[in-house]
Amino acid sequence: MRRLEGDRQDTPPERGEVRRKDLDDQLRRYRGSNNPSECLPVFVFPTELLFFSGQHSSHRRVLTLYNPYNFSVRFKMRCTSPSLYTVADAEGSVKACSCVDIVIRHKAVKPQHWGRKDRFRLDVWGGGQSGCREICAELRAGSGAESSQENLRDRFARPEPQTSVFPRPLRYPGRGGSSVQFLMYVVVGLVCVAVQMLPLQSEPSPMVPSLAHVTIVQKLVCAYVLGLLTMEFLW
Repeated sequence: MRRLEGDRQDTPPERGEVRRKDLDDQLRRYRGSNNPSECLPVFVFPTELLFFSGQHSSHRRVLTLYNPYNFSVRFKMRCTSPSLYTVADAEGSVKACSCVDIVIRHKAVKPQHWGRKDRFRLDVWGGGQSGCREICAELRAGSGAESSQENLRDRFARPEPQTSVFPRPLRYPGRGGSSVQFLMYVVVGLVCVAVQMLPLQSEPSPMVPSLAHVTIVQKLVCAYVLGLLTMEFLW
C-alpha cells in the first residue's frame, strides 16, 4: 500500500501520467453525477484488463484501487470465471488517501480462450457507504504490438493544416501577368519607396530642396500603395 501523492519509482512516467489523468476523469464524472451520494464511488486503474497470448508479460496485470477519502475502506474482488484467474490479495483494506495494487494473473492462456471476455467485480465499503465497480477482462491473440501502435497513432495524430503558412511564390513576368504590367508595378513601387525616404515639410534638410519635401498624407498614400503591391506580388 502507498500514498496517493506519487507513483512508485519503477513506474514509467507515461503510465503515471495516464493514471493521474484517468483518476481525474473518474473524479469529474463522479462530481458531475446527479446524485453522487447514493453510493460510494470506486476509483480504479486501469478500467479494463487486456491479456495477450503472445506477450508473456501481459499475462500478469496490476489493478490499482484508489481511496481518495478521509476514511479507510475495505474491498473484495470477485470474478465470473475464478478458475481462469489468480488474484493476489483479493480481500483487504485501503487506508485514507492511499492506494493498493491487486495483482491478477491469467492462468489459462490457450487458443480456445482467445477472444473470451470476463468480468471482475470490486466491492468496496467504508464510512457507512458501499459501492462496486466492474472491470472487463479479455484475452486476445497476438502480442499486442498492433494495438499499441494504433493507440500511439491515435494519440499523436494531428490534422493536416488546411492552409499553408508559407506565402505563395512571387508572380514574375510570364507567370500570370504581362511584362508591361510587371514593369509598371516596379516603377510605382520605386517611386513610393523614394517618397518614403524624402523628408517632411516640417523637417528642414539642407541636402534636399524644399520643393522635394512631402506631407504626411503623401507618405501614408505611398505606404498604402506599397502594401497593395506587396499583396499583388505574394498572392
